[in-house]
Amino acid sequence: MDKVRTRFAPSPTGPLHMGNARTALFNYLFAKKAGGVLVLRVEDTDKERSEKKWEEDLLENLKWLGLTWDEGVEKGGPYESYRQSERTELYEKYLKKLLEEGKAYYCFCTEEELEAQRQEQMSRGEAPKYRGTCGQLTKEQQEKNLKDGMPSVIRFAMEAKTVTFEDLVRGKVQFDTGLIGDTVIAKDLKSPLYNFSVVIDDFEMKITHVIRGEDHISNTPKQILLQEALGFPRPAYIHLPLILAGDRTKLSKRHGDNSVTRFRKEGYLPEAVVNFLALLGWNPGDEREIFSLEQLVKEFSVEKIQKAGAVFDLKRLDWINGAYIRKKTPEELANLCKPYLPSNAKIEDIEKVVVLYQERLKKLSEIAELTDFIFKEKLEYPKELLQWKEAPQKETQKALETLEKLLSDFDAKKWNKEALSELLLKEAEAMGDRGLLLWPMRVALTGKQASAGPFEVAEALGKEKTLQRIKEARILLQ
Repeated sequence: MDKVRTRFAPSPTGPLHMGNARTALFNYLFAKKAGGVLVLRVEDTDKERSEKKWEEDLLENLKWLGLTWDEGVEKGGPYESYRQSERTELYEKYLKKLLEEGKAYYCFCTEEELEAQRQEQMSRGEAPKYRGTCGQLTKEQQEKNLKDGMPSVIRFAMEAKTVTFEDLVRGKVQFDTGLIGDTVIAKDLKSPLYNFSVVIDDFEMKITHVIRGEDHISNTPKQILLQEALGFPRPAYIHLPLILAGDRTKLSKRHGDNSVTRFRKEGYLPEAVVNFLALLGWNPGDEREIFSLEQLVKEFSVEKIQKAGAVFDLKRLDWINGAYIRKKTPEELANLCKPYLPSNAKIEDIEKVVVLYQERLKKLSEIAELTDFIFKEKLEYPKELLQWKEAPQKETQKALETLEKLLSDFDAKKWNKEALSELLLKEAEAMGDRGLLLWPMRVALTGKQASAGPFEVAEALGKEKTLQRIKEARILLQ
């Protein structure tokens, strides 16, 4: 059997989105599991919409995800170039072959003529398709029209028959190509369209398995007929299930920004994103949900890819990301969180504070709002927030005075959450309600209604800053 060769072939017309990243991942897993090759090919024949910045976005995010390719853009390989825009001579050669053999022809029908034809067919309840009018022109007539400068496209003469192929996920799939009509494969000899160029590239680059989204199934019969017309072997096909939004419709731009860059900026870890994407349409067959990329390669099999659509559940991504965050050491987490915190924040201070929230963080960006009190010189909050339940202001003032006295006398060398807890819990119990002492302490230190525990916060702030904030709270109550 030939060595497995898969390809990820995106168009650089926008940011890499999670659906495309999932396709890249499944191609990677299939190739690695089989000891094969993953090719990265950039399909940039859409000159109006393709931009270099989107190619850079694509490469950067694939590297961030850890999805390294063996051959292709940046890496090189035996089939240079791996950008379609640099392969026009090759496409021209095959277009000329089809034209010479009468398997393709120039079409001179105007948009108005085509639209009139569509409307007429639809009025009779027929599926609209091109009638093949220009396919009746002789080569001489085609050449004369071209010489006269008549606008044209190149159409492939589709054989009307039943095309059957075996999808490794869906089983036998059949299409009646008589319903499709002769399809446009190029604007001219220098401007091939997707369905044509992809067939040429897959053949030339010896791709054995085409793994792509389910939305490409309708392209498959067109591509198979082109393969047959050119005498190419047929690759195996694997069509992945659609990714659905919460409303069970196909995930799209109207559901918001689903670019990899967005999730990266929000503080999702690459290993969590890969883990999440793998579970969008693939199931290990048991209850496990956490998989490293290496484990995924080992466990992956086409048989476990599902046919039904996979729902993009942000809560599940948050849960998986949280699980990976909790695996980080304080030093690793501090370095990951640093970009979300003030630029002057010291790494040792960040380490102290990230451990307070490691258990509850769903994404790294949350650390900014949760811990902003640590890095502020002065807190701002309404004085009413200091009061515990219905406690009068005098009691709150008294509690703050008690805290200031106890903590002023406390040995700074023993300043840790355990020792502080032992000291202050006795006092809080003696008041009959712990909240009378501990609530104003936590608010004074954080300025927040919800935060980590007061002893953990006091340890992170240190003695000097803790006392300063208690004093500021007392002044606020006066």
